[in-house]
Formats: sequence, structure tokens, C-alpha cells
Amino acid sequence: MTAVESRPAGVTGATPAHRPFGARVGAFVALTKPRIIELLLITTVPVMFLAERGVPNLLLVLEVVVGGYLSAGGANALNMYIDRDIDAVMTRTERRPIVTGMVSPREALVFGIALGVLSTVWLGVLVNWLSSALALGALLFYVFVYTLGLKRRTAQNIVWGGIAGCMPVFVGWAAITNSLSWSALVLFLVIFFWTPPHYWPLSMKVREDYARAGVPMLPVIKGNLAVAKQIVAYSWVMVAVSLTLWPLADTSWLYPTAAVVLGAFWLKEAHALHGRAKAGLVGAKLKEMRLFHWSITYLTLLFVVIAVDPFVK
Repeated sequence: MTAVESRPAGVTGATPAHRPFGARVGAFVALTKPRIIELLLITTVPVMFLAERGVPNLLLVLEVVVGGYLSAGGANALNMYIDRDIDAVMTRTERRPIVTGMVSPREALVFGIALGVLSTVWLGVLVNWLSSALALGALLFYVFVYTLGLKRRTAQNIVWGGIAGCMPVFVGWAAITNSLSWSALVLFLVIFFWTPPHYWPLSMKVREDYARAGVPMLPVIKGNLAVAKQIVAYSWVMVAVSLTLWPLADTSWLYPTAAVVLGAFWLKEAHALHGRAKAGLVGAKLKEMRLFHWSITYLTLLFVVIAVDPFVK
């Protein structure tokens, strides 16, 4: 039985008479997944500082931030529209707006498409068409390649699906230079190798949720020890790739120092998780969320340093 067959979306939903305006507005905002978008913006704005080698035009930064939010928000709304069946059977997602009925599937679909169109025009007119095309490409990749193509078919879903989350680096760089560069590619790859070890600890935590929904996340298919081994492997590659920005972007001493220190803390947590998984620890004793939370701190601090570094030389 598939997740679609097991429970229709919105069975816990509110009737139109019980959908107050304020709650409806909040539901549409929730469709955009604002907390995830915070991470996307953290990786966009600092890159603009690096590309500018100083403070970029602040109006341009605002235009890129708004356009990026609209694009990522549209992708997330369409993701919730497509995944409303599995969202309904997962504890982690059962309160999402479509499942509760606060927003209808048709409303979410129209909303997501509208945000995608608006973001494409916004970035093209106010920033440049290269940034617009890159943001649109990320949206289409996330919806069609990850959500529709990979998520329910392969345990490598988050690996390749994570490409969409790397694109804001290109958008930010292109907004300043109207081109791409090797430095932008390095930062793209840092986020590419960061994404699996960032998300896999969370999927270890909610493994039963994914199993119940029929989503073949790696912890469901392989188990905790196999996942921990891959987390360690991806972590080492990520840290190594992060250091290549130093010669390519000709950074000051600040960036490589921060990359080494932050990377060392990351590797310590990754190996500790592997050790606990190897010892057969499960539940609260596995402490998989330590790495998940640290991964957000790591990326935030690394990109803050990227923004500050041009002022150190």
C-alpha cells in the first residue's frame, strides 16, 4: 500500500467556516518553509560580499533576498502540494497547512506557481537574467527532479536533490558579476557535500516516520551504522573542498583558519556519531541531532566568515 492509498490529505482539515483570516495568512507563509529559506539566504548574501570584495549595493542585496525568498517559497509550496499524501502520515509533517485543510491543494498549487513566476520576473528585471535563470532552474530541479523523481524512488534522494539547495550560491555570485566562477563552484560543492550529513541525522531521528510513509531514506534502507559511515565520508570531503576556496578566491588568513577550526569540530561530531552507531546505541543515546544542530551552526559561521574576509586583507 502506498502513502497515497493509506490516507488522503486533509482528513484532519478545517472547514471553510473555521479558517480565520489570520490563520490563513500564517498557513500560506508556512507553505514557503521560512526556516529552511533562512539557510538559503545565509548562503546567498555572504557570497555577494565575496564577489564584490566589499559591501555590495544594499538595494541589490534586498532585491536578491526578496527574489530568492519568492523562488524558494514557491518551490516549497509545490513540494507540499506534491507530498501532501505522505505529509499526512508522518508525525513530523502532519500539521502542515494542506494536511490540516487550512489551505486547499489547489490553492497551494496556484500559490506555488505564482511565486515561481513572480520570482523569475522579479530577479530578471531587477537583478539580471542569469540570476533569474539560476533561481528558476533550482525551483524546477527541486520540484521535478527531487520531489517527483528521486524522493520516493532512491535512498540517494537527498544527495542529488540537494543540488537545488546549492544554487543560491550561484544566484548571489551572478547577481554581482553577471557570471559564474571557480570560487562560486567551490562554495556550491561545499553545500553539496554538506547537505547529506546535515539531513541524514534528522532522517535517523524520524526513521519510523519515513518508513511508515514509504519514503526510502537511507536510514530506512541501510540502518544507522551504514548512514554514519557515509556521514563521515561526506564530512571529510566537505571540509577538504572548503579549504580550496583559500587559493582560488585569494582570501585572507581568516577564512582558512575558520574553515579548519569549524571543520575540526564538525569531524569530531561526525566521528562521535559513527562511534555511537558502531556501539549499537539507539534512541536518545545515539544523539544524532547533535550533528544536525551543529551542521546549521557550521554553515552559518563559515558563510559569515566568507562575508567578513574581504575586509581583513
